[in-house]
Amino acid sequence: MTHHPERPSRRPFLGLSLAGALAVWVGPARANALPRPTGPVVLTVSGPLVTRGNADGGAEFDMAMLTSLAQRTVTTRTPWYEGARRFTGPLLRDVLGAAGASSLAGRTLRATALNDYRVEIPAEDAARHDVIMARALDDRPLAVREKGPLFVIYPFDDKPELANPTFFGRCIWQLRSIEIR
Repeated sequence: MTHHPERPSRRPFLGLSLAGALAVWVGPARANALPRPTGPVVLTVSGPLVTRGNADGGAEFDMAMLTSLAQRTVTTRTPWYEGARRFTGPLLRDVLGAAGASSLAGRTLRATALNDYRVEIPAEDAARHDVIMARALDDRPLAVREKGPLFVIYPFDDKPELANPTFFGRCIWQLRSIEIR
């Protein structure tokens, strides 16, 4: 191709047009957005570190979305049940990751229950311990009257040093929201 000084090259213009078209098509915020829940919302994650939101101010999850995440089962004794019980659900860190929350060092998770009861959980707990958001107890979905639909559970039998009032106090049942602070 011969370059004619009186006729500007179209290559830079086409490059900008293609880049502009891709930016419009992909979009900066929507490229990594979570899908919208199709069932009832059971958990909302909010705060400035949520980068994969699907709702105003945060990320909403229905039970199907939580079930689609990798599931963990921990069999452990707790102060609330007789003997060891099987709790199944996604890891808390995986739920936070699905919402795009990273760099949580020094942050606090304010967890709120259906009755507005609140607890503060250091975000480091999600990274250091296999804390799960139990959605099933002994392979059955947790009903609200059984401390469901979500119950934050630490692996007490796997890490006996966690079996104390401090960590028991962070186990919130009937969880409905987490605000990253």
